[in-house]
Amino acid sequence: LLLQSQALAEEEAAKTKGEMLTRFLKDKLAKEERSSALNLHKLSTQWRAVRRETKDKELRQDIEILSQTFARVMDCKDSSLATDLEEAEEQHARALRSHLHNIDRLLQLQRCRLTCLEEGFGAQLEALKKEFEAERYGGGEGQQWHPLAVL
Repeated sequence: LLLQSQALAEEEAAKTKGEMLTRFLKDKLAKEERSSALNLHKLSTQWRAVRRETKDKELRQDIEILSQTFARVMDCKDSSLATDLEEAEEQHARALRSHLHNIDRLLQLQRCRLTCLEEGFGAQLEALKKEFEAERYGGGEGQQWHPLAVL
């Protein structure tokens, strides 16, 4: 009976010891899982920070390259526009000179025309005066001079 009781006590002690060991291991496992989850979260956070930093550097380099490219394109456009503007100003000056030359030629032609008309008028007036004088002083002896006869 004593041996049975000792065996039962030993068995109970072993069972209790096993349960304690199981509880200890379960607690240790839970603690490790929490620690693992926390470390995984920390690692993930750090990894994201590293990726962000890398992406930030890449984007800053891209922005710098794009900025330089934009500046070069703008310089080319400015140069092109300046050249176009100079050409347009030269073309405008040529057109203005041509226009003024044409106006001068038209004025010269008009002056020549006016001179010819004045000379023709003067010649007709002189002829008319001579005709009038001829009629007045000698041409028609029985005729009376009338002012509308000249017309």
